[in-house]
Amino acid sequence: MAEHYIKIKAVDLNNNCPECYSKDGLRLTFKQKFVETSFYKSITSDIKYEMDCTTCNTPIYPVKWTEDIERVFEYHKKAFTPKQASTHLKKVTWLAIVSIVFIAVCIAATVVYSLL
Repeated sequence: MAEHYIKIKAVDLNNNCPECYSKDGLRLTFKQKFVETSFYKSITSDIKYEMDCTTCNTPIYPVKWTEDIERVFEYHKKAFTPKQASTHLKKVTWLAIVSIVFIAVCIAATVVYSLL
């Protein structure tokens, strides 16, 4: 089962980086969990937030956020609308469902025919 996060939205922030103090390098990224198996594809409601600085190439963890960064993060978090959680069944799954239903119908027809 392959689980990974797909990038939904990236926002450039005008706050100072807590590492290099650059004003134009902070980027906030919103990612949503995507699961793919042999039978289905699914987008879950699990959201992951990442912040990094493109100037010093450093991930910025929440313990290093200033009050200004926290305030901007909360604003963007409220404005963010994730993709709706959904599941898509693959052809293999549909073939398995159809074959199980077909076998059940055949068994039921055989039982009914043998009772007549």
